[in-house]
Amino acid sequence: MLRLMPEKLRQFRQRLSRLDSQPLSRAALVVIVFLDLFILISVFDGLADHTAQLAGPSERVPPLCRSLAIEQEWNATNRLDHLARLVVAYQNDPHREAVGVDPRKQHPLCAPIVSAYEAVRNDSSLARNLQESSRLRRETQDLRAELARMKGAYDTTLLETIAGKLPVDEDVGAIRKTIAEKTAALNEGVGQEAILDASIEQDPRVRALFDRVTNVSEDQRTALRDELRRLNFWYPAERLGMEMLFLLPLFAAFYFWNAKSIAANRPFQTLVSSHLLVVVLIPVFFKIVELLYDIIPRKLLRQIIELLESLKLVAIWHYLSIGVAIAVALALIYLFQKKLFSREKLLQRRIAKGLCQACGQQLPPDSQHCHACGAAQFRTCSRCNALTHVHGRYCRACGFDAQTG
Repeated sequence: MLRLMPEKLRQFRQRLSRLDSQPLSRAALVVIVFLDLFILISVFDGLADHTAQLAGPSERVPPLCRSLAIEQEWNATNRLDHLARLVVAYQNDPHREAVGVDPRKQHPLCAPIVSAYEAVRNDSSLARNLQESSRLRRETQDLRAELARMKGAYDTTLLETIAGKLPVDEDVGAIRKTIAEKTAALNEGVGQEAILDASIEQDPRVRALFDRVTNVSEDQRTALRDELRRLNFWYPAERLGMEMLFLLPLFAAFYFWNAKSIAANRPFQTLVSSHLLVVVLIPVFFKIVELLYDIIPRKLLRQIIELLESLKLVAIWHYLSIGVAIAVALALIYLFQKKLFSREKLLQRRIAKGLCQACGQQLPPDSQHCHACGAAQFRTCSRCNALTHVHGRYCRACGFDAQTG
């Protein structure tokens, strides 16, 4: 079986590039290439639509649901601050998506929470109030920190002045005045923040969101976290299964058509079905490679990079990347030079175009020797004694294979 593989591959390549044992014309080649591209694009579009029916981890448990229901603890003290941060981050994101995740694909626990959040986020007036609340909260925090620093310096200066270590300083009065001004500004900011927060808390959409989030039990949170881990582990394999359900019927249909066309000696259908077989195999190959990358290398590489970063040896990763790039380049050069553009293929092209087989100069028809380099162009066939090309594998008179004979 293995011995027959090279010959079968050679025959398959000929079916891709020849018609009735003749090379394809340029017009026919253009048509078949456009057909290949159209089918390939259609296959990938079909794959995208087909696999869209399968909910991935980010659709089943959206990142927003993870933030609201899993990662953050919500209570009466911090919930408004959490909500303001989420809304402000969304409003400041220039790449935010206008369309959210399909609620039908979301986990039953996530769908109502995400819907309630979107009702708050999409209301421009409520979003502005939350942004203003977040701004006031930052300002009051800064004022508190500055007042604590100033009061510490003021107390130290006042004690040293009372003890007689420092002369009475007019700056003490100025510091006292500044502290009073900032305290007044802090009180005003706290009052504005309290009024604004109270109005936000009274909004029915905000209350509905807080009710849904705070009612998530620890058991529900654990179950949601476990399902998310399961989805992250199994989703690549499930997605490949959906993709194969789409691709394998196409492959089977094209393979059956190709086999019947070869058996019935229908060259035009053989040409087209052979190309379609290759086109369908391209996404099959890439999807299998993608699965293998998702399951093993990506997680492994992440762990390796984290280990190198912890050891402060991340430079090793860059050295490895450079080494891999060099190895890939060497492999590609070998493939192009030895396989795709080998000396045998170069000689075949020169013979087909009537060029010198040694130097590539254009020769008059049936020239015995090259006028540029003097190289002989013909030899005697060992089977029929007719003249054939020096570097031609098959005798042009009897078809004798010089390599296997």
